[in-house]
Amino acid sequence: DFQADSDINAALAELKSAAETLRAQASTFGANLSVLQNRQDFTKGLINTLTTGADSLVLADPNEEGAKLLALQTRQQLSQTAMSLANQADSAVLRLF
Repeated sequence: DFQADSDINAALAELKSAAETLRAQASTFGANLSVLQNRQDFTKGLINTLTTGADSLVLADPNEEGAKLLALQTRQQLSQTAMSLANQADSAVLRLF
């Protein structure tokens, strides 16, 4: 259907419009790609941070924690014994009078 100059000019106008539309879409895709890459980088960083934190919470040394608990229990028993001895000493002093 390119028998007249007007037909050719119309086809060229359509092609020019299509090329402009493609350029605009390519620009939009480029901007969206940049946003998606930033979000992906942020998400990867967040995942790494949360994984490291979770690993730190779970990887406690049971032997070390057991030793800490035993030391705490020993301190509590010693303080109770000291309190009992102090009360007995007070009672002994009061019996003298």
